[in-house]
Amino acid sequence: MLAELGLYLAIGAVVGFFAGLLGIGGGIIIVSMLALAFAAQGLPTAYVMHLAIGTSLAAIAAGAFASFRTHHRHGAVDWAVVKAMTPGLLAGVAGGVLAARSMPTAWLKGFFLALLAYITAQMVFNLRPRASRGLPGRRGLFGVGTFIGVVSSFFGGGAAAFGVPYLTWCSMDTHRAIGTCAALGFPLAIAGSLGYAVAGWGVPGMPPQSVGFVYLPAFLGISATSMLVAPWGARLAHRLKGATLRRIFAVFLVVMGVKLAVSV
Repeated sequence: MLAELGLYLAIGAVVGFFAGLLGIGGGIIIVSMLALAFAAQGLPTAYVMHLAIGTSLAAIAAGAFASFRTHHRHGAVDWAVVKAMTPGLLAGVAGGVLAARSMPTAWLKGFFLALLAYITAQMVFNLRPRASRGLPGRRGLFGVGTFIGVVSSFFGGGAAAFGVPYLTWCSMDTHRAIGTCAALGFPLAIAGSLGYAVAGWGVPGMPPQSVGFVYLPAFLGISATSMLVAPWGARLAHRLKGATLRRIFAVFLVVMGVKLAVSV
């Protein structure tokens, strides 16, 4: 048990370091590492990805709350956009969790690896959409929120992966887009973790310390160390060039992706 807790504390340290270094939410890292850890522990193969995604959503909630409060204090959250997108976001999360409940681990793993490749390409080539249009109306933002909610419920991450590129494409300043997605990430994480807890309730073979598809020791261990280590990564970020940071993270993602594809 101590070795297992040490593993989750270590995962939290890695997540916190990269979150501070690159400003990411950490979901993509948590799911990769937890899926490998759960498979090694002999948890039910059919639900390894479900358990990793549900636990990831729970673990990123605290960081998302702290992040959006910081962005709000700096005036970098567009609350009108948050209010317009949140209903669709919650609807998308609910629908995504229901769909994921009946999906095999192989499908979820394939989707996750495809998204990991997309994020890696973004980091390596510094892909950023050019501002070429304005924000849509409330219906359009509702639809975008729904899409982000569904996708996030399939890979266990926050709103930034697709939200930031979309909002910058809609001519929103990058810092404001990041702050707005941080604010969206908190309700997304809460709704997603609750959804996976309910979806996994009563599923046979779950570890005794789990609530549905949320494994509490991993959630607590990752949350604790990620919040402590994040400032160290943030300090290092000011000493390294942006291209160097992207290469570091890209190499890490490639290694994790290959390991996940082979092992789970």
